[in-house]
Amino acid sequence: MPKISIIVAAYNVENYLQQCLDSLSNQTFSDFEAIVVDDASTDATTEIIRHAAAKDPRIRPITHQRNQGLHLTRKTGVEHATGEYAFFLDGDDDLAPEACAQFAKAMSQYPVDILHFGITVIGENGILDDECKAFETFNNAPTENCTNADIVQNIYAEANGQQVDWRVTQRMYRTSLLKKAFAAMTNERLERAEDGYECLVISALAHTYRSCKECRGYKYHYGRGVTGTNQITVQKYADFCQQFARCFAAAQDFTNQHQDLDLQDCTDGYRWKATEILANDLNIRVPDVAKADAIQAMIKVFGPTIVAREVWRFVRDNAWKAIISKNNGEALNRARMWQDLTNSIDVPAAGNIENNRYLGIRHRAEELLTDLDTAQNKQAYADQNIRIFVTTHKNVDTFDSAIMQPVQVGPKNYRFPWAFHDDEGENIADLNPRYCELTTQYWAWKNIDADYYGFCHYRRYFDFSDTPHEENPYGEIMDDYIDAAAAKKYGLDDENIANVVKQYDVITTPFGNLEKIIDKHGTPRALWEAAPLLHDDDLKRCYQILCSMYPDYKQDAQAFFNGDKACFCNMFIMKREIFFDYCKWMFPILEEFDKNTDYSTYSKEALRTPGHLSERLLNIYLLHHKRIGSNWKFKELQCVHFTNPEPAEQLKPLDITDKPIVPVVFAADDNYVPQLTTTVYSAMKNADPHYFYDVTVLQRNIAWDKQERLRGFFKQFPNMNLRFTNVDRELAGYDLSTNNAHISVETYYRFLIQKVLPFYDKVLYLDSDIIINGDIAKLYNIDLQGKMLGAIRDIDFLANLNVKHGKRMGYAQTVLKMKNPYDYFQAGVLVLNTKAMREHYTIEQWLTYASNPNFIYNDQDVLNAHCEGNVLYLPWEWNVVHDCGGRVGNLFTQAPNDIYDAYMKSRSNPQIIHYAGFQKPWTDPDCDFASIYWRYARETPFYERLLKRVVKANEPEIPEGVFRPQHERAVGEDNPIRKIVDPLMPIGSRRRDAVKAIGRVIRGRK
Repeated sequence: MPKISIIVAAYNVENYLQQCLDSLSNQTFSDFEAIVVDDASTDATTEIIRHAAAKDPRIRPITHQRNQGLHLTRKTGVEHATGEYAFFLDGDDDLAPEACAQFAKAMSQYPVDILHFGITVIGENGILDDECKAFETFNNAPTENCTNADIVQNIYAEANGQQVDWRVTQRMYRTSLLKKAFAAMTNERLERAEDGYECLVISALAHTYRSCKECRGYKYHYGRGVTGTNQITVQKYADFCQQFARCFAAAQDFTNQHQDLDLQDCTDGYRWKATEILANDLNIRVPDVAKADAIQAMIKVFGPTIVAREVWRFVRDNAWKAIISKNNGEALNRARMWQDLTNSIDVPAAGNIENNRYLGIRHRAEELLTDLDTAQNKQAYADQNIRIFVTTHKNVDTFDSAIMQPVQVGPKNYRFPWAFHDDEGENIADLNPRYCELTTQYWAWKNIDADYYGFCHYRRYFDFSDTPHEENPYGEIMDDYIDAAAAKKYGLDDENIANVVKQYDVITTPFGNLEKIIDKHGTPRALWEAAPLLHDDDLKRCYQILCSMYPDYKQDAQAFFNGDKACFCNMFIMKREIFFDYCKWMFPILEEFDKNTDYSTYSKEALRTPGHLSERLLNIYLLHHKRIGSNWKFKELQCVHFTNPEPAEQLKPLDITDKPIVPVVFAADDNYVPQLTTTVYSAMKNADPHYFYDVTVLQRNIAWDKQERLRGFFKQFPNMNLRFTNVDRELAGYDLSTNNAHISVETYYRFLIQKVLPFYDKVLYLDSDIIINGDIAKLYNIDLQGKMLGAIRDIDFLANLNVKHGKRMGYAQTVLKMKNPYDYFQAGVLVLNTKAMREHYTIEQWLTYASNPNFIYNDQDVLNAHCEGNVLYLPWEWNVVHDCGGRVGNLFTQAPNDIYDAYMKSRSNPQIIHYAGFQKPWTDPDCDFASIYWRYARETPFYERLLKRVVKANEPEIPEGVFRPQHERAVGEDNPIRKIVDPLMPIGSRRRDAVKAIGRVIRGRK
């Protein structure tokens, strides 16, 4: 038995085969056999093999009578192998003379099932050197030795990083392992992606693996055969798709047949990675004019979701390249080209893993495209003769202006494409930790040409309006958001800014009276000395440097420091000649100060001393020119401080690829947190562990400590993510109120879902006054059949339609303008087709509709009025409203007969119980279905708060008799609840007795 079997697959390789076989005969290691399988070649391949075998008896020819493809050719070779070890060699590759000797030595030192060696890559047929180097670097990267399941996981599982290649020709195997693996493989023809399939099966059955990448005797000719970058036709690409699909199917079959190996994550990883490789041919090898047709061919094989992900990947990658490169024209054009191609792909709304991956890629691509769109504004900046630079170190909102131009300062892990950067051209960007916004001023001085230069901050702007606005004690106008409304209020449009600026030589913030503002310290000197983190000696030294360098400014410096007025924030606008003179004067002073200052013990704020000093120097400079009569026209403009300059919070897709995601949205305020907790807890107690639940809470005022408490509580569910997002900004400017005392403004939040979660095309919305007894994944998975939403008819409303002499029918027909009022649905449980909702209505439209004061149930009425005819009606058990105030017997019996019967049947098996109306379990513990509510509530961290609400709601009505001590203890002496209850409700108090009575009822005690 030979030590090594070399299995050579050969099909129509007459141009390369002789070189391959010669390399075998020339091996310095002789104990091998070469099994050369001719896959029914039609060229001179057969003859070349015959002659080689005649010269070298170690070469064993085997011939297929019909062509069977690379996979079955290798399988034939494995069946005939007799060596202790074996490896594959393609007929268009060859070996260095010492290759087998290296492999044998490595195996003898550390015998393993799989020895992973390196390769030498040789470019052929025009393959670029850079491409060859990249391919060789990846395949020769060091990999960790491992055993058992880690062998296959390290290659295929995304969770492990997929850092190991799957090239079967780059490994030597125990022949016994190969025979076992190939016996378990399909007997069907496989090509193109067969390496990944074969390596998966082999690696899954292996027990030991060792990396030996320094052995690089395998010479891989990159560009021969089907690899490479030469262009291909649409039909050829369609063939590739079919070939890949067959390999994927074979891998899935093996996984299904070997459940004990737990390979699904590896099979998915193989399919995802191989699909990227296939799509790269679409990007590189299919001509641009044929890409649309090739995309449709790919969709026929893999479906729109998988293909859309790959196309959006190209959008993302090109957009990123455009952002990070200086000459980004080509990358930008290709990003736009791929974006246009996405328009031909109709991706259905779904909650499966493939959809999660698609939405994640698309969301990131759209973020980058938005950055690029904003960056286009920079092209208009240079055309302005008035340029006001807005210094920022973080991503912020900006005004729609070509005059106000953002400049990014500080560390730049991500360079904002919509901003200039203070480290371009001649600059002092490295001084930013000390100089703050002065690095922007220096950069503008040295690199920008304009008639007027201005400076402000990402959260502080000039008020260019002619309306005085109220200021805080620090002399600032306080506002919240940077948006169109603020621009209008403060005159922050280019036409108005230009009209104001052109009238003056210098514009600053107001010279405020320090005896009245900023804690009334009286003088600039006293204000500095009152700053706890600034050093008094620094101000003195700066004054001395100023007097030494510019003696004629001494008088002005003394007048300023001993006076009672100053302007702040380093905000100003100056004509060019004034600005240049100011910079020539100010920067040398700071340079001298910097040179003579030891910052080694300074705090972070003290390090900013040069920035603080420059505020004072600006005042001195301006006072000097007022004193000497420079005849400049001055203007003071108020400063507007925006408290929330950051963009609206953008939620991102979850990086979850091993489970289908069920997106669920709730709306709540701080007061409703206990009820929210109970509802979410009931959902997760009944959730399917095979799904991942992305729970988003829309809110405006839930305290951070409560959010943290909820996050901690729900960590017990590993298949859940909980996040809170503030929607206050989205609702600003709308008059949203409710005409029902039992409905809060949070009810409108559902209109925001399509915007807040743009990466989901389907979302569950659930009210927070419900209990969920079933798995909401089943509800989410209901096919909406293209409808805008799924909901359950509202039996309360439908019964009211039938009330004799009632007004509800007229309301539905005249106010809601419903064609069939009996289609009115209840909006507390909704399956939303957010993709369709975006296509039909904007957020602005929804909120405008909701502002209609004529609606009774504002949000619910809006949905019914505007979605009629576009609703899928869901099974009744998914929204079973409870019997509030006896309405089941008094009102619901008036509903249409079929409706009533369906509702009554659903009460016996409610998947969701909805406590809609004025009676709630936390106000009336005896209400319908209350016992089910408390079963979940008592296991939450807010149980005591709910009990307190029961007491508050019922205390005036509790008869004296309940306080007689004829009962068991409601709460034992050692119960930890006593630590909470005793301070709130002391022993002997009426409130404590009420809680005890109610607690006994809820807990079933006497």
